[in-house]
Amino acid sequence: MSKNVTGPEIERLIQLLARLPGLGPRSARRAALHLIKKKDQLLIPLAAAAAEASDKVGICSVCGNADTVDPCTVCSDARRDHSTIVVVEDIADLWALERAGVLRASYHVLGGTLSPLDGIGPEELNISSLVNRVRAPENPVSEIIIAVNATVEGQTTAHYIADQLEGSGVKISRLAHGVPVGGELDYLDEGTLSAAMRSRGSF
Repeated sequence: MSKNVTGPEIERLIQLLARLPGLGPRSARRAALHLIKKKDQLLIPLAAAAAEASDKVGICSVCGNADTVDPCTVCSDARRDHSTIVVVEDIADLWALERAGVLRASYHVLGGTLSPLDGIGPEELNISSLVNRVRAPENPVSEIIIAVNATVEGQTTAHYIADQLEGSGVKISRLAHGVPVGGELDYLDEGTLSAAMRSRGSF
């Protein structure tokens, strides 16, 4: 019968690390041990950064991005083309497109995709707020670029959004070449993202 060789504080750290994407119990133990060994260089600064982020980081009330200000830095940037809104599934996708630097537009984070089997319907996503943004007369929108992942759920969500915006007079386009079926934006390189954005087509 195995028994713990660490105290409850370390076990708690391991359990929390194991919840992170890509980290299982074994990887979490290695990460925790590395943090403990590098306490002054890593563990203490990480704890301080996490506490500061917890206090200061929030979700933008306009687009859904994570930032320390509301509206976020992207929404507040007057140099951007705010008449074009890039619709993404997750904040990670927004950050991936920003890293690629292919378009100086604004964004809208859905917070996921439609998935009836998982109980995720339109009410669980930021779709109604997108429709409100498009129809708001004070901020005219000319184009919506649906940049969701090339999955069944992503495409279902894209079609639903297009239906909701029918008759709005706004051009609706989506990513084309460069994004493989089943691919996720956050894992694609900048060149692939650039090609996909340049070759977007009408929905």
